Amino acid sequence: MALSAGTRLGPYEVVALIGAGGMGEVYRARDPRLGRDVAIKVLPTAYSADPDRLRRFEQEARAAAALNHPNILAVYDIGTHNNAPYIVSELLEGETIRDRLARAPAAGATRESAPAARAGVGPRPH
Repeated sequence: MALSAGTRLGPYEVVALIGAGGMGEVYRARDPRLGRDVAIKVLPTAYSADPDRLRRFEQEARAAAALNHPNILAVYDIGTHNNAPYIVSELLEGETIRDRLARAPAAGATRESAPAARAGVGPRPH
């Protein structure tokens, strides 16, 4: 269920596809009410017919929304578009976990020689 730029999901306007994975597609979108960009994760329609996948998707939204911590993504909203559930969250920019792990230091490297230590990687920016 690829969404094109300009598609509206409730009040949100899709800007671009960010990525896709096992639980759906993630889009950059604009929330015109608050004047901010958000991330929207959409569960494809084919998966929303699977009760187990739908339950896991909803559980993910509830679990993230119940937590408040600087290192956990904030969930703003949930909804459905053409029978496809979606989760609206804050948009965090930066490298993916896959990219970060690819840069991980070799076994035996010291913490000080690791790229993350030199780059000052820490809690997400606000």
